[in-house]
Amino acid sequence: MKLNTVNLLVGLVIAVSGVFYLGTYIVDKTQYAIEIRLGDAVDTVTEPGLEFKVPFITRIFYVENRIQDFDADPGSVFTKDKKEMIVDTYSKWRVEDPLKFYQTVRTVSGALARLDDIIYSQTREILGKHTLVEIVSGNRKEIRETITINSRKNAEKFGIEVIDVRIKRADLPQSNSLAVYGRMEAERKREAKRYRSEGNERALEIRSAADRDRIKILSEANRIAEEVRGEADAKATKTYADAYSKDPDFFAFLRSHDVYRETLQEDTTMLLSAERPFFKHIK
Repeated sequence: MKLNTVNLLVGLVIAVSGVFYLGTYIVDKTQYAIEIRLGDAVDTVTEPGLEFKVPFITRIFYVENRIQDFDADPGSVFTKDKKEMIVDTYSKWRVEDPLKFYQTVRTVSGALARLDDIIYSQTREILGKHTLVEIVSGNRKEIRETITINSRKNAEKFGIEVIDVRIKRADLPQSNSLAVYGRMEAERKREAKRYRSEGNERALEIRSAADRDRIKILSEANRIAEEVRGEADAKATKTYADAYSKDPDFFAFLRSHDVYRETLQEDTTMLLSAERPFFKHIK
C-alpha cells in the first residue's frame, strides 16, 4: 500500500514537473519572445523573466534584441559626375518591433538580406547626388547621416532600427584610379607652375623696387656729398681769400715758392733773364 502511494506521488510530481516544463519558458534579457499558436503570433514578450504558455500548441520564437553588426559586401556606385566608385559600408542595427520582424523577415539572415538591399540602394542614391570631389574631400559626415536616416525609414516596415551606417572605404576602380591619378598629377603641376610664375613675378617686383630705392639713395648721397664738397670749397676759398688780403706779398711769395718747387727740378736748365718777374723772389 505504501509502495503504491509512493509511486503515485512520484508519478504525480513527474507529471506536474512535465506540465510545468512544457507550460513555461524563460526570456533572457538579451532576447524578445513571440508566442506562436497554431501558426499565428498571439503575444510578444519584451521583458526578461519566467513566462507561461499553453503546452503542445504554443511555440516560442526568440529574437535577439541587442545591437548587431552588418558588414556589407563592396558595391559599385556612380557619382553625379559619372565617376564609378567601389563603396564598402558598415552598419549597426537592432530589432525594434519583434512582431513585425517575425511577420516580415523572421530570421537574421532574412533581415541582413533586406538591410543589404536598403543600405546599398540608399548609398547609391545619395552618392549619386554628389561629385567625386565632394565625396572624397567634402562633408562626408552629412552624406553618412543622410544615408543613415533614409535607411532607417525604409527599414522600419520590417521592425528593424538602423542605428548607424558608415562608409569604410570608397575607392575608384583600378582603371579609373590611374586616370584620376594622372589628372591629379597634371593639376598639381599646373598649380606648381602657376605658383612659380607668381613667385618670379613677385621677385621681379621686389628687385625692381630695390633697384629704384638704391638709385634714389645713391642720388641723394651724391647730392649731399656735392653740397658738402661745395661748402668745403667755399670755406677754403674764403680762407685763402682772407689770408691773401692780410698779406698779399707773403702770399705771392708762397705761391712762387710752390711754382719753383714744381718747375725747377734737379738737372733743370733754363735760359731766362734774371730780370723777369718769374725770378723776382729768387733775388
